[in-house]
Amino acid sequence: MTVIDPKDLNKKENYRLLTSIVTPRPIAFITSMSEKGIINAAPFSYFNIISADPPLISVSIGRKQGIQKDTSRNILQTEEFVVHVTDEDNVKQVNETSANLKPEESEVKKTGLTPTVSSKVGVPSIKETAVRMECRLEKHLVFEGEDSATDVIIGRIVSYYAEDKLLSEGRVRTDKLQPVSRLGGKQYAKLGKIFELERPE
Repeated sequence: MTVIDPKDLNKKENYRLLTSIVTPRPIAFITSMSEKGIINAAPFSYFNIISADPPLISVSIGRKQGIQKDTSRNILQTEEFVVHVTDEDNVKQVNETSANLKPEESEVKKTGLTPTVSSKVGVPSIKETAVRMECRLEKHLVFEGEDSATDVIIGRIVSYYAEDKLLSEGRVRTDKLQPVSRLGGKQYAKLGKIFELERPE
């Protein structure tokens, strides 16, 4: 057994180790909008549920050389965003949106994705997604590191959207959705075998 002290690792080394341990990770494909109306889209795998009541999700967005990414900045300005599920049909386009573009450039436009009107927020959704959650900013936290910082965005879900064919008894059929998860490095994973376990009483 090897013992590793995170203090002995730099940011890149900690990232490499963490992202190979905490797997698989769901990928939040987030649209946000600048005050000038430019639609930003980017994937984030530091993402999860916080609570069902109230319905809250969290996404962590690391800064680059201390500078906030467009997604963080836009959410803090407009206090709205949309989280889309990354699946087998859209993962390649989602990956393309991770390119480093200038704030005045739209990843949606560059990748040929189709913006569509959201039901409860002003930020557009992406048509090429089967499941999405419209969110309003609930809380913003900042965690400072030695060389950088991370913005933690907590969003309150104000609307769910799911294609009819995926819904069954108040749930999304995961087997039909075919979500894609993030592993370490350049690796992704498909759903794989599904099994059930009964919880003990």
